[in-house]
Amino acid sequence: MMTRRQALKNAALIVTASLCSVPPLKAQPSAAPAGPFKLPPLPYPFDALEPHIDAKTMEIHHDKHHAAYVTNLNKAIADVPGAGTKSIEELLKGLNSLPDKTRIAVRNQGGGHYNHSLFWQMMKKGGGGEPKGELAQAIDKSFSSFSGFKDKFTEAATKVFGSGWAWLVIDNKELRIQSTPNQDSPVSDGFKPLLGLDVWEHAYYLKYQNRRPEYIAAWFNVVNWDFVAESYQQQMKA
Repeated sequence: MMTRRQALKNAALIVTASLCSVPPLKAQPSAAPAGPFKLPPLPYPFDALEPHIDAKTMEIHHDKHHAAYVTNLNKAIADVPGAGTKSIEELLKGLNSLPDKTRIAVRNQGGGHYNHSLFWQMMKKGGGGEPKGELAQAIDKSFSSFSGFKDKFTEAATKVFGSGWAWLVIDNKELRIQSTPNQDSPVSDGFKPLLGLDVWEHAYYLKYQNRRPEYIAAWFNVVNWDFVAESYQQQMKA
């Protein structure tokens, strides 16, 4: 006859065998954010703009802040018929056609998505210097010299109260400098943005703390003038 001890031992062996036969649980991939708008990949490594803009700031700025704008934009337009078929630029140009409860969200979240999508392309490793060709000529015409442009742009960026942006835009085929609060975008005012500088604290605080002028000066060393010049040529033809 089987003793009580043997019976318990056999039961334990059966349980152990059954557990071993169960396949291990696998981590489930996280679902992609629902909605038509997606976070564009950063066009260079996080540390590409060192030492002027640090890698940690770039990682948080792109993966957290920009990603949040995209997620919240998709939520804002989820119940608006036809909104998901429009480009972000079309939405920002047509803010007044949106329902009241959606307009502010698209202005803020959509503006944040649009502005940042341009911002990443306006910088590159080994950037800086001065523009060339037609863009350089247009800057000289509008601001007397590149130095004159740089001074005026720096002044506009420095004087943004709180959070916002400084921009070089095309206004009726002419260049002008404009600043916008929060995530407002020049396209909502009918302008064509060429170059923009994010002066929200999240863009520079880890490295520069409250020293915004120092951040602005450093940023000029990473400006992608090739991208800006190509954009200028395209916008002037449009």
